[in-house]
Amino acid sequence: MDAIVTPEEMGAIDAAAPEPVEVLVARAGAAVAREAVRMLGGAYGKRVVVVAGKGNNGADGREAARRLEGRGVRCTVIDAEHPPATVPPCDLVVDAAYGTGFRGDYRPPALPSGDVPVLAVDIPSGVSGLTGEVGGEPWRAARTITFAAWKPGLLVGRGAELAGDVVVADIGLDVSSAQAQLIDAAAVAAWIPARPRETHKWKAAVWVVAGSPGMGGSAHLATRAAQRGGAGYVRLSTPGAAEDPMAPTEAVFTELHADGWATEVLDDAERFRAIAVGPGLGRGTGVDQQVRRLIAGSTTPVVVDGDGLRALGLDAGPVVADRSNQAGPVVLTPHDGEFEALAGHAPGPDRFAAVRELAVATGAIVLLKGSTTLVASPDGHVLASTSGDARLATAGAGDVLTGLVAALMAEGLTGSRAAAAAAHLHGRAGALAWRRGLVAGDLVDHLPAAFAELPGG
Repeated sequence: MDAIVTPEEMGAIDAAAPEPVEVLVARAGAAVAREAVRMLGGAYGKRVVVVAGKGNNGADGREAARRLEGRGVRCTVIDAEHPPATVPPCDLVVDAAYGTGFRGDYRPPALPSGDVPVLAVDIPSGVSGLTGEVGGEPWRAARTITFAAWKPGLLVGRGAELAGDVVVADIGLDVSSAQAQLIDAAAVAAWIPARPRETHKWKAAVWVVAGSPGMGGSAHLATRAAQRGGAGYVRLSTPGAAEDPMAPTEAVFTELHADGWATEVLDDAERFRAIAVGPGLGRGTGVDQQVRRLIAGSTTPVVVDGDGLRALGLDAGPVVADRSNQAGPVVLTPHDGEFEALAGHAPGPDRFAAVRELAVATGAIVLLKGSTTLVASPDGHVLASTSGDARLATAGAGDVLTGLVAALMAEGLTGSRAAAAAAHLHGRAGALAWRRGLVAGDLVDHLPAAFAELPGG
């Protein structure tokens, strides 16, 4: 997994490096030059314009120009403080004007034509390295080469759109102190355990408590996702419903009474390796009380979504704190609106800080949905997943994610790894489906393929 560090953390890492700045600039410039040659498809006779600022970012760009000239590239270096109105004709523009700590507005000169690619150094100039917010009118890079670690601004906000393809270059800096990582397929594959030869369905059993009478869609999606996610046995219960003729065939429907249903679940919860609660439960004082009682009283790992999150609201922390010391983790899976119900405010532009703060405040693992999904643990560690895209913006997709998180916890993954692995597989299931017309049920159907494409799958 690649490290993710804030601009402030990166500054401390730079300062702690045993090598002088000149050595680091030489390494960074060499990496930029190599990436430029790859984008150009060769070197000799090509034309490159480097827009260089006065800081280390500009120094990296100037060093890259020096090295490119040594390979036969005709380079022009433009001062970012006093640029011309239009960049001279060229085959590639290297954006080395400003780095990750930039504040204010940046309006670069016009590109010579619309098809000239831009290679950004560390981050597109004008983009906040912390939040991905944009000041001014930055160029859209075809590729960004960033050093040692990802920066949050390359993953969230408009920065993720403007960065293009991101390449992380190793320049010898120690980023082992990073408190955030970008997960990949290899990590997910390593986390998911192989099933032992001698096993049975109860080894990874999930209880889905979801839906309300006549409103079973959310419950069915979560149930099917738990099944496809690896749960050997899935029990589905909808408070107040005596039966559910439309429930997935392989699920076992068990009645729960409309009142006091949390006690019924707690009486039998120890047989299960994970509980999913919340999707489609509805709202009201009775629902709130039962959800809170279930979470506080269970020792089984729990994933909470939808109406379950609304039921917790600002009291999520005290409810989680009431759990036994021997209890498994609680995973909360909010979108921005549900985050506000839990935290009392919207996530804001610094999404990494926001998800950390909520995890610390509640004592729960928090999965904040978004174009980049973030999973924070109460110790402040964050895992990020970028596998999803706009196809996931469809009704019921969150219910699928809930069932998948529960299934992975039931298979023995820690809460944070289960949430992060589920986010990755959820996104890949969408990517393997159709670009238009995708519905949440399609995500469930493509989960086996998402598992199969994992290394060793």
